[in-house]
Amino acid sequence: MNQESTLKGVRVIEICNVAAGPFCGMLLADMGADVVKIESPDTGDTLRSWSPITDGYSENFASLNRNKRSVTLNLKDENDRQLAVELISQADVLIENNRPGVMNRLGLGYSAMRALNPRLVYCSISAYGQSGPRSQEGGFDLTLQAMSGLMSVTGEPGGAPVKCGVPVCDFTAGLYAAFSVSTALRKAEADGEGTHIDVSMLGATLGIAALQTSQFFGTGEDPVKLGSAHPRNAPYQVFRCKDGYFGMAAGNNSLWKAVCAVVGREDLFQNESFVNTTDRAANQDALRDILEDIFISHDAETWLARFRAAGVPCAPINNYSDVLADPQVDHMEWVQPLELPNGAVTRTFLSPVRFDSRTAGILRRPPELGEHNQEVLSELQKARTTERVDNE
Repeated sequence: MNQESTLKGVRVIEICNVAAGPFCGMLLADMGADVVKIESPDTGDTLRSWSPITDGYSENFASLNRNKRSVTLNLKDENDRQLAVELISQADVLIENNRPGVMNRLGLGYSAMRALNPRLVYCSISAYGQSGPRSQEGGFDLTLQAMSGLMSVTGEPGGAPVKCGVPVCDFTAGLYAAFSVSTALRKAEADGEGTHIDVSMLGATLGIAALQTSQFFGTGEDPVKLGSAHPRNAPYQVFRCKDGYFGMAAGNNSLWKAVCAVVGREDLFQNESFVNTTDRAANQDALRDILEDIFISHDAETWLARFRAAGVPCAPINNYSDVLADPQVDHMEWVQPLELPNGAVTRTFLSPVRFDSRTAGILRRPPELGEHNQEVLSELQKARTTERVDNE
C-alpha cells in the first residue's frame, strides 16, 4: 500500500499559521489528502518570514508545508470570504488554529459551515480549547510548556526553568489533530455526519505526560527535575566520560548485570543499594558517581562500542548534523531533496512512518504564496457549473 494513497480523494481546507495547524495539514497531505492552504494575500502564513531564508523563501515554512496548494483570500473581504465558504462547503475537512471566536466572527464557524456541509470534519486547534475560563487566552509553545508542567520536569535539579528545545506543545497538538481528523473521517464516510474536533495545546501536552500525571495521582507529590536521569530507573541517563558525555539506559536487571560486566565491577550487581530497579533509582546519585569514576578513563566511542557489544542500549549525544547523517536515517530514506518555488534545492525530513517498507515521497513542493489561486478557483467554477447542470 502506498502511504500517499491512504487519504486520496479527501479535500482539506487549512486556515492556519506557524506550526500546530500546518503540521497537522502536512501530515494529512503526506497521506495523500488534497490540502488547500488559505493564506492572507499580504503576508501569508507568518512562518513564511522565518529564517533560514534561501533565495527569498523560508526553509522553516517549507518544512511544514510540502504537498499543499496555496490560495490567497482576504477573509475580511466579503467576496473572498464567500469563496472560502464555497471551498469549505465542498471539502471533507477544515483545519484552523485561530483563537476561539475568530472563525465565528468571520462567518466561518462550525455551526455555519455544518449547515452548508453536514459531513464536514471541522478541527480547531488552540492554546486552551474552545470553551472554559482560559479559552480566550492566547498561547505559544513557550507559554504552554510553562503552563502544562513540562518546564517543572525539564532541566537540572535546582536550575532555572528551561523549555524543551523542540516545540513539543505545537507539534504534539498537530499530531493529536491529524489522528483525530483521520478517525472522524471514518464516521463521516459511514453516516455522512461530521463533527467539531477541539484540540488544545494544553490538553495535548498533558496527554503525553501520562507518566508524570500518574506519578502525581499515585503519590500526591509533584515530579521534579532530574536532568537526564529517570525517576524510577537507573542507570538510565547521560554520563560523563573522558571526552564528553554519552547516554546509556539499563532498564532492567539483566541489562544492569551486563553493565556491571562491561565496567568490570560484577560486585555492584550484588550490592544491596543496587539490587533492583527501585533501589538503583533511589540511590542513583551514588551509582552515577561510581560509574563516572570508571567512565572517565575512556572516551565516549569506546564505551559505546563496549555497551553495544553487550546489548546495552546506548547512544552518543548527537547534534542534528550528526543524526541526519546517521546510516540508519540514510537507510530509512527520511532525508530527501526538496525543490523550493524559486528553483533552489534544499533538503527536508519526510514522514517517518513507512508503509510496506517504503518511505513516502514528496507529492508537491511547498507552494509560493497564492501559487494555486487560478487552479483552485477554476476547480471551484467547474464545480458550480456541474451543480447547476445537475439541478436543471
